[in-house]
Amino acid sequence: MGRPFPRRGLWAIATLGVLVAAPALGAPSLREVFGGLGLLPDVNVPYANPTTPAKVELGKRLFFDPRLSGDGKLACVSCHVPGLGWADGRSTGIGFQGRVLKRNVPSVLNAAYYSGFFHDGRAASLEEQALGPLFNPDEMNATASQVVATLSRSPGYRQRFQEAFGTEPTIDGVGKALAAFERTLISKNSAFDRWVQGDDASMTPQARRGLELFTGKADCTACHKGSNFSDDKYHNIGVAGSGTKDKGRFDVTGDPDDLGAFKTPSLRNVALTGPYMHDGSIATLREAVKHYEEVDLDFPNIDPLIDHWGLTDEEIDDVVAFLESLTGEPLEIEVPRLPE
Repeated sequence: MGRPFPRRGLWAIATLGVLVAAPALGAPSLREVFGGLGLLPDVNVPYANPTTPAKVELGKRLFFDPRLSGDGKLACVSCHVPGLGWADGRSTGIGFQGRVLKRNVPSVLNAAYYSGFFHDGRAASLEEQALGPLFNPDEMNATASQVVATLSRSPGYRQRFQEAFGTEPTIDGVGKALAAFERTLISKNSAFDRWVQGDDASMTPQARRGLELFTGKADCTACHKGSNFSDDKYHNIGVAGSGTKDKGRFDVTGDPDDLGAFKTPSLRNVALTGPYMHDGSIATLREAVKHYEEVDLDFPNIDPLIDHWGLTDEEIDDVVAFLESLTGEPLEIEVPRLPE
């Protein structure tokens, strides 16, 4: 089957996949289109885990506490560092006792808007995702009984579990509290957000040119849709080793169409979270954009959405400037005092 005709000159912007032809007489401006989408709607909170201040405060302490790991030395925050965009700045993560992991650490910022978690989507909820690293022998290498025993020895944690859940420490409560905290990690008020809301000075002319390329010639919105700039789906984009060294989504579904496919990440704060791709094989944001100009379009099982855009070096710089405008205000997170 031949490759589909590239959708140049179309804006695949809305989460619902609405295409708005451009340029066209009377077509809405980019500001009107994005403003109509709404910027970062309220987070959907599951009925089984309503958010409460007590639960968030408990989850925050658990996130920063290395006692949850098998050797008491590794916390969630060890890999999701606030000053590094809530990622870790490495090509791939470092796990239990220094083990080198095979995948790049994704940021937890705005993860609350996803429907699947990890690069391969193997977790269906934030609650499930939160517990995954705890029990992975290559990551935090703990067991449920060990975590519960550790927390139960702490009068402070026993009190906080009573306040949050009305129970003694449980592993279910650990997952729910961590998820409740992570749902508060929302990045807002980027230069792009302020521009959509009418602040013309917030985005540079270069960033605005980059936005036009992002939604037009480059067709990035084929995958990076909506207010969180992710379609929440999985694609093989031709990164070396995809489907061989790492089978990606295929290991979860067994579907041949998922071979070498990985989750589309949000582009919010992407300038803070390099290196890039599921394996951290691309060092800079500029190289990540240029990947799509150099990728082998005959790569095995490459997604048909992937195409060469024909961007010039100057245009690549413009797209990077737009991506940098998606950096939100830093979250003011005070390192908590851990219960004794």
